[in-house]
Amino acid sequence: MLVPLVLGSVVGTFAPGALGIGSFTTALFQDSALPLIGLLIFMTGTQVTGATSGPVLAHAGVALLMKSLIPATLVVAIGSVVGLDGILGISILALLASFDNSNGGLWLAFTGRYGDARDRGAYIASAVNDGPFLTLLFLGASGLGDIPLLALVGAIVPFLLGVLVGNLDAQWRDVLKPVPNIVIPFFAFALGTGIDLGSVVTGGLSGLALGVVVAPVTGALVYVGWRFLLRRGAKSGVGFAAGTTAGNAIATPAIVAAADPRFEQYVGTATAQVAASVLVTAILAPVLASLVLKRAGALDESSSTADAGTGPVDEGRGTGL
Repeated sequence: MLVPLVLGSVVGTFAPGALGIGSFTTALFQDSALPLIGLLIFMTGTQVTGATSGPVLAHAGVALLMKSLIPATLVVAIGSVVGLDGILGISILALLASFDNSNGGLWLAFTGRYGDARDRGAYIASAVNDGPFLTLLFLGASGLGDIPLLALVGAIVPFLLGVLVGNLDAQWRDVLKPVPNIVIPFFAFALGTGIDLGSVVTGGLSGLALGVVVAPVTGALVYVGWRFLLRRGAKSGVGFAAGTTAGNAIATPAIVAAADPRFEQYVGTATAQVAASVLVTAILAPVLASLVLKRAGALDESSSTADAGTGPVDEGRGTGL
């Protein structure tokens, strides 16, 4: 996923008009991220059977707790002490927007190779924490905690439909197994076109430092959840792949400021810092996860089927990171 992501950001930064010529070129290389991720989510649902649904929900709950709820609570606690200005030039707005969400596409790509159906199904946590919802909720300013439930339902529907189709017809599970290998490079490139490298540079050292902190800290929390709550043993290192900032988080500062003008002064710097965190965590999180899995002797993707304990699961061989 990483190589297409970086290539997309290079094209989006230095030749943004090249992909806007219309027709199939724009549709595939610039606008395809959401529909292709939706397809991947649908495919993930088809691999979840009645025997795996309980473990999938447990993994999603632990991921949401450790990646979003606990970090957001800690950031709000810091804000109550230091104020909205934050620390070391990083506002509370930037901290929340970077810490409380995760890159679901990268998670699906990594767990498609080194995880199993339980890990991939935990992407549901990304459906909950994606966008400005949790940031608004935890800021709690002027009733901004109202979450648009319809948007949340829309993010989960493809997964639920996939579960339905996969359980009604086992052949569909087999037909859709190659999907990750096909779509991940394309939606990664499309996501990359939305990351302006200029914004990453503008974020400066503070933005890079933010990403360097987000990846190991939130990744380690999810690792702890995988190891001690879910008892995944050697496969717990997969949790570090959740230590990311979602691309959609780049828009969060502006959305928050539109709802509460008090945050307007932080938008420019926070946006640049979040953009830097998106790129840095997209590189660091899978590297950290790979290192921990390797140290535990669990980096070989072929071992995850035996480790799953929930029946045969295709591990998405060939899904590049």
